[in-house]
Amino acid sequence: MERTFWKEGVVYQIYPRSFMDSGGDGIGDLKGILSKLDYLKYLGVDIVWLSPVYKSPNDDNGYDISDYCAIMDEFGTMADWEALLEGLHIRGMRLIMDLVVNHSSDEHEWFVESRSSKENNPYRDYYIWRPGKPDGTEPNNWLSFFGGSAWAYDEGTGEYYLHLFTKKQPDLNWENPKLREEVYGMMSFWLEKGIDGFRMDVINCISKTEGLPDAGTARYAWGGEHFLNGPRIHEYLQEMNRSVLAGRDIMTVGEMPGVTPEEAVLYTDPERREVHMVFQFETMDIDTAPGGSGKWSLKPWELRDLKAVTTKWQTELHGKGWNSLYLNNHDQPRMVSRFGSDGALRKVSAKLLATFLHTLQGTPYIYQGEELGMTNVRFPSIQEYKDVETLNFYREAVNEWGWTPEQAMASIYAKSRDNARTPMQWDDSANAGFTTGTPWIGIHPNYTEINAKEAMADPDSVFHYYRRLIGLRREHPIMAYGEYRLLLEDHPQIYAYTRQLESEQWLVILNFSEGEARFESPEELKGAEGQLIIANYPADPGMPASGITLRPYEARVYRLKG
Repeated sequence: MERTFWKEGVVYQIYPRSFMDSGGDGIGDLKGILSKLDYLKYLGVDIVWLSPVYKSPNDDNGYDISDYCAIMDEFGTMADWEALLEGLHIRGMRLIMDLVVNHSSDEHEWFVESRSSKENNPYRDYYIWRPGKPDGTEPNNWLSFFGGSAWAYDEGTGEYYLHLFTKKQPDLNWENPKLREEVYGMMSFWLEKGIDGFRMDVINCISKTEGLPDAGTARYAWGGEHFLNGPRIHEYLQEMNRSVLAGRDIMTVGEMPGVTPEEAVLYTDPERREVHMVFQFETMDIDTAPGGSGKWSLKPWELRDLKAVTTKWQTELHGKGWNSLYLNNHDQPRMVSRFGSDGALRKVSAKLLATFLHTLQGTPYIYQGEELGMTNVRFPSIQEYKDVETLNFYREAVNEWGWTPEQAMASIYAKSRDNARTPMQWDDSANAGFTTGTPWIGIHPNYTEINAKEAMADPDSVFHYYRRLIGLRREHPIMAYGEYRLLLEDHPQIYAYTRQLESEQWLVILNFSEGEARFESPEELKGAEGQLIIANYPADPGMPASGITLRPYEARVYRLKG
């Protein structure tokens, strides 16, 4: 398997609005990030993914872009951004930027021109416009990702435009070759400035089924079969590669809701020249109950489902494609609250989850604060939440679906994107050291106990455990390239697997429970001896031949001998 920096590196995602405020206005900014680069270097990460910092009216916190080649005033200036890029490169780290080209802001000059008239308008076809049906309803019955119709009516021209996300995020028309040229030119602008690649936001949505047909017969229905992995998606990505990406030492990752392993192999097969790796969402769906309310319908997740989904992706991409490894990001709740325990066992469960992610095949992603074991927040009132998806859900659930406010808030506490967007907890001073002003969103009240200053001073902290994992990855190619094999498939508490690279074999044993669990070696490992590589509890350096009684959320990794 070809060795590359993006397979062997560890990515750290920064959500700029919530990372560090240098100016006292309560909003994180580029100078704030620059001031924390030594922290990232000490942690040991190789690549920084910066969520959007482009000019935006902030309907969806920067994912609605009004100028792709300008910096949002709240975040600073282009000179600040250039200083950040230089600071990363000086420290031996790379920068990847968010590429948001399924949609723009409705305040982008392209859309302002597009909606100005229907006739003789070169920008009209930059977006997806359609007349309504004869009965006066929308052109089709698709739901948007954020609820409600995916169409908005424009009084000025008497037609509807498609928006798979908010009304202020009109979808770009990738059928238009001129639009594609504009996108490629914008990508070249940033690459020529020296960035090291792109994380491509919902990139598998850019190709829609010809004719934009209805999805079933309901008044509004999920239409993903018509805009996820659409008919021309591979053509577009290959054209993008030829036009912009080929011949550069960069990294590309496609965020792809609804992608399967079979499709991911097509996207990431090096011979096809599309993207280097995908973000898949199957793991994120294991605690979602069937029903019409999507991610907000909750069910307890099962270890057998985590094993099944992970094993499928590990085995079906091995030697063929590449995967991203994550359990939280700016769109997902905090992983220790979701998949671990955020009470008395917070530190050991955070370390277990880190062990899990960093000992799988793929590229690990760390979301800001994950390395501290930051947790979900429970704001007492819906008025304290800022996320457009969360607010839309609450309004629909309470006003249209018959949910009680308490039921809606329970789902928000579990799944709101704002769980990940509370400010980074730097120390135990006012506002967690994030700002001297009033933060744009509330600070998690546990910042006095969970913060970077405390974690860096404690050699047994989650932070230092992450440093050890990242250091091991740098030393041992097996962590990136080793083949995965599941053990003890039916064990209700333990997730165990091996990684094998040539003659080297590692054994990973994880107790995903709050009680003790007994690990007995399967027949193929009977009598094997092992050397402890890393563990989240004090443990003997050798592997007991008689089996292991694992403590709550205990994680151990052994190098097997012979």
